[in-house]
Amino acid sequence: MLIEYVPLILMVIVGFVLAVVFLFAAEWLGARRTTREKQTTYESGMIPVGNARQRFSVKFYMVAVSFIVFDIEVVFLYPWATQLTTLGLTAFIAVIIFIVILFAGYFYELVKGGFNWD
Repeated sequence: MLIEYVPLILMVIVGFVLAVVFLFAAEWLGARRTTREKQTTYESGMIPVGNARQRFSVKFYMVAVSFIVFDIEVVFLYPWATQLTTLGLTAFIAVIIFIVILFAGYFYELVKGGFNWD
């Protein structure tokens, strides 16, 4: 019975060994040229402007929450859509209720101005 797990165990061991070897190889063989730009807070080439503790607009968070909500909607609807014919009427009604609740949240955000990105 345990013989069935040997390939899996070998794959995990090989993956772990390769990860460690690549980490040490990158450390030993990597370039070590430090410049003033690399030592700054951001390496994107832009000079940092302002304070890191500044406040963000609430609309930024509304957009983030909207993205998460509609992303989760797709995660739940895709498996349901692939098995629609086998699940039956009860699953169809449950998904309709789910979509109605999501659209209620969408219209609430629309009324509150969450999509005005001025």
